[in-house]
Amino acid sequence: MPNSMELLTLEHVSPETLRHNVSHVLECLSKNCYENSPPARLIAVTKTVAPEVVNLLKPLNILDIGENRAQVAMPKMPRIEKDFRLHWIGRLQTNKVKYIIDSVYMLHTLDRLSLAQEVQRRAAESGRVIPTLVQVNISGEEQKGGMPPEEVLPFLRQMRDFSNIRIKGLMSIMPARAASEELTALFRGMRRLFEQLRIEAVDGVEMQELSMGMSGDYELAAREGATMVRIGTALYQPHAQ
Repeated sequence: MPNSMELLTLEHVSPETLRHNVSHVLECLSKNCYENSPPARLIAVTKTVAPEVVNLLKPLNILDIGENRAQVAMPKMPRIEKDFRLHWIGRLQTNKVKYIIDSVYMLHTLDRLSLAQEVQRRAAESGRVIPTLVQVNISGEEQKGGMPPEEVLPFLRQMRDFSNIRIKGLMSIMPARAASEELTALFRGMRRLFEQLRIEAVDGVEMQELSMGMSGDYELAAREGATMVRIGTALYQPHAQ
């Protein structure tokens, strides 16, 4: 395997491995739908893989990809086929907005007013309206990005004046080593917040997407109401079961 600074290439991830793992994940999502909703959408986290591996996702009809570091993602983009939709899933520094604004399809990690102001400014300069999710720190972990749940509604009301940002929903990252009971409670808390904000019907806000769940907990996240799951490791490991 490559060291932590290298990207996984076709030497590490075969087309057959990727095909098998994608099929497995999609099957699990189809079996873990929330109420009568369609299966959660797979966002393939590609931050650890090289462009030639990313491109193998296209024949599998996986076109939504997630990246989190501008210095890694931007050099890859010219070598990634144009049909892919780039989701920004990592905490974004304001000074990095200018590097991604023309490439990003959806920003998942809007978590503060200063970032909203910079995204608005750069998007206006580029003539774009950026679909965006507000990141919520549902677990209260100090090291996590995202705003406390009680601050989300006031923040959404501020967003009415940001014409180049279109709020589409919420995103959250769960604790890495939480027990299933804790995760269930946190996922349910996010879904309740999502539904409450949908009822609030803030002008200019469309509560359509709830991005939560990763390789270790995506089935639970899907059952509890995620509309998107962000999965990396489970797609590229040699023997996903």
